[in-house]
Amino acid sequence: MSLVSWLIIAVIVIALAYYVTRMAKDREDGERHDPGLAILEFGRAFPTEAIRALHETADGNAVFIRLHDGKAGVMRNYGRHYSCHVIQPGRARATSTADGRGFVIEFLDAPTQNGEFVFPSQQVAAEVGLWLLGNYVSPEDKTAEDRNAD
Repeated sequence: MSLVSWLIIAVIVIALAYYVTRMAKDREDGERHDPGLAILEFGRAFPTEAIRALHETADGNAVFIRLHDGKAGVMRNYGRHYSCHVIQPGRARATSTADGRGFVIEFLDAPTQNGEFVFPSQQVAAEVGLWLLGNYVSPEDKTAEDRNAD
């Protein structure tokens, strides 16, 4: 075979490899934005927690979850696996970003979950902020506040 034939075969193999890797990346990106998958994965990690609502970050790498009892959770996408965390009351610190579309959150019980989370809109960020705020006060503090109000 001539050199030209080998070059044509090499170009075809490179183009095929490029096409296959692009398809795999597109499939992985498509899975990242699947709220049904978030519900299943979080439910698998915490089967006794009932999910009321969820909001995904703009990049699809995290989903914030509102639970039935006023708690909140977060699910992070780390490529091939997901990390789910229920945020315990009073165990997270959040600071709003300058544009109001996100938060920098420090999870005191799970430092590997720390990061900046940007949402598609300010409205979604505000709702997640309310979830975190409602989760910020521990049950003992709520009971003490109720006693002081009486």
